[in-house]
Amino acid sequence: MPYSLNTMLLTVLAVGTIFTALHVGKAVFAPVLAAFLLGIVLTPLSEFWTRLRVPNVAAAFMSVALAILVIFVIVVFLEPYVSEVISQGPIIQAELRETVGEVRRLLQGLEQISDDMAAAIEPQGSRGDAAAGQMAMPSVMDALLYAPQFLGQFLIFAGTLYFFLLTQDEIYSWLNDKIEALGTRDLRHAAAQVSRYVLTISSINFVFGTLVALAMHIIGMPTPVLWGMLAFLLNFVLYLGPIALMCTLLVAGIVVFDGAISFLPAAVYISMNATEGQFVTPALVGKSLAVNPLLVFLSLVFWLWLWGPVGGIIAIPLLIWTLSVVHGDQRYAISGGTPGRA
Repeated sequence: MPYSLNTMLLTVLAVGTIFTALHVGKAVFAPVLAAFLLGIVLTPLSEFWTRLRVPNVAAAFMSVALAILVIFVIVVFLEPYVSEVISQGPIIQAELRETVGEVRRLLQGLEQISDDMAAAIEPQGSRGDAAAGQMAMPSVMDALLYAPQFLGQFLIFAGTLYFFLLTQDEIYSWLNDKIEALGTRDLRHAAAQVSRYVLTISSINFVFGTLVALAMHIIGMPTPVLWGMLAFLLNFVLYLGPIALMCTLLVAGIVVFDGAISFLPAAVYISMNATEGQFVTPALVGKSLAVNPLLVFLSLVFWLWLWGPVGGIIAIPLLIWTLSVVHGDQRYAISGGTPGRA
């Protein structure tokens, strides 16, 4: 009994130490793990280069270059829309302040509640201060301070991805030799599962984002392309991503429109997301949910807490890879979106 208790305590201590190290060292561990998962997703591309008899060094380099090019194109495409939203910050803030003022007039008998709402929206300091209406913008010094950290993480990501793709077969063979439970066949099966899931979900999310952009354009929302891109990206973060975008569209609708139509952008998005989550994704990914939705949600929350947005993106592929390795040939289908999407 004492031995079992000691073992349990040591296990808890070891797990806590590992999680603490992952959290403290996220600047290193996050890009490394993200690179491993992207390398797994790129397995079909690696097999394609192999069939063409491309040398390993050239194949790994071309795969990394292609992945970086896709990331770069997405960033360049989003930059003008994000800059426009940032530049409109003071206007959005003024609109929200006016909305809060209307709510305060409707809730004259609830002074404390209205004061709290105003404090949450209005900048700190005097309301008559002209600078109070300005949104804090990143300075050149801020950019210089964060640039080396970002560059370092990017180099860690690119280097890990390159060497993983270059030595993927050797890594699988080494794991097969050192860990009896990890067979090369199981590792390749898990990689195929993750790759199939990510590529299918990416295709679904791309079409979904395009339709959201079109819908936002039809109802008159500004920068519809930005909303489409956000719908595409946030749909990878199951449950929480769509909820976050719905709340953002709700605020944006209040700023852009007047009256009941203010709720139209959020209502249109959430109806489209529900349709995609309940019918489209299950039909293409798989109708049976082999993974408990609670496990999916807890995994998502844990990695978001640990590493932020990067953790939210890698949570589900990592969960699929782990379960595929543990359970061998069993197939897993995970659908996401609004709560209840399964």
